[in-house]
Amino acid sequence: MDLIPAIDIIEGKCVRLSQGDFARQSTYGPAPLDMAKQFEDAGIQRLHVVDLDGARLGKVTNWSSLEAITRSTQLSVDFGGGVKHRDDVQRIIQAGASYVVVGSMAVNNPSIFLEWKEEFGTNRFFIGADVHAGILKTLGWKEGSDLSIEQFLSGYTQKGFDYFFCTDIERDGVFTGPSLQLYKQLLEQFPSIRLVASGGVSSLQDLYDLQQIGCAGAIIGKAIYENRISLKELQQFILQHPSVC
Repeated sequence: MDLIPAIDIIEGKCVRLSQGDFARQSTYGPAPLDMAKQFEDAGIQRLHVVDLDGARLGKVTNWSSLEAITRSTQLSVDFGGGVKHRDDVQRIIQAGASYVVVGSMAVNNPSIFLEWKEEFGTNRFFIGADVHAGILKTLGWKEGSDLSIEQFLSGYTQKGFDYFFCTDIERDGVFTGPSLQLYKQLLEQFPSIRLVASGGVSSLQDLYDLQQIGCAGAIIGKAIYENRISLKELQQFILQHPSVC
């Protein structure tokens, strides 16, 4: 299972939101690059970087933060937030990211996204499904849709994709624990996918639980910044579980 700390960026600073609400924003001291180096020093190999300015404005904004992290660390980075154009995908890859995170475009503009797939390949994309009561939301969680998470996954697995992360918006940033039942149900329905849990992780026990039900990874955000899970604890967790990185 991949442990994937999240760095959410607004105006070049590390922040965390509660339930995707920009009015409920906490800013943290270390710059994104400094935070990334701390994760790397703890033995982490993956990083989830979100351009929240880009998600809100519909245009990738924090390019310099991405480039600094990929240039100065060996972390495998996935990056998203405001990815709307083919040139965004190309620039993210050229900047050194391992994966391009696509969410809203996969919901609202599937034909364009599938053109990107043909050019860059399925293995370049980490597809995000942000859900509220089982229904997808887009554009920084501001817009609703008529698409259920099951319909979404079914459509894209049929197109050859197998790597997804799912965020339960109600649980994001509020320390109520991840949506174990939702993830378990999705893994039973779509056994071929690699599903990464996102939202709600608040303790090491949550990580054990997600590993137990078969999640391919867990994105961890506010729990780290609020020191509910320390970097030392993550380091020990990795050492105790050789399959975890």
